[in-house]
Amino acid sequence: MAPKRLIIEMGMGIDQHGQDPTVAASRAVRNAIAHNALPGVWEVAGLSHPNEMIVEVQVAVPYPEQVREQEVLAVLPFGRKTLKVESGGMVVQGKAIPELNDKNDEMLIAVASVTVLVE
Repeated sequence: MAPKRLIIEMGMGIDQHGQDPTVAASRAVRNAIAHNALPGVWEVAGLSHPNEMIVEVQVAVPYPEQVREQEVLAVLPFGRKTLKVESGGMVVQGKAIPELNDKNDEMLIAVASVTVLVE
């Protein structure tokens, strides 16, 4: 049977200091799943363990080629995980603070969607 979507959640993440797209992407994924409980995985879909879920993550972030994909997926505690990273999000002019190891004045904003599917 083809997998069916159970839930789609969206989130946003920002790296104000450090200019690290992985940090912004990870925060966006964490934001997307921060307030979820998925009893339907057991009660409706009948899975016996949360690692049976299929979890598809899509992130749009500035400088996608710099994203360390395994760090972003590590935010998710369970599931058979995949990640698609694409160019997007936003770069906002902030203020570099040397004590925070800023490289420049950029603040990076990422958006994410997390889709849980079940077979």
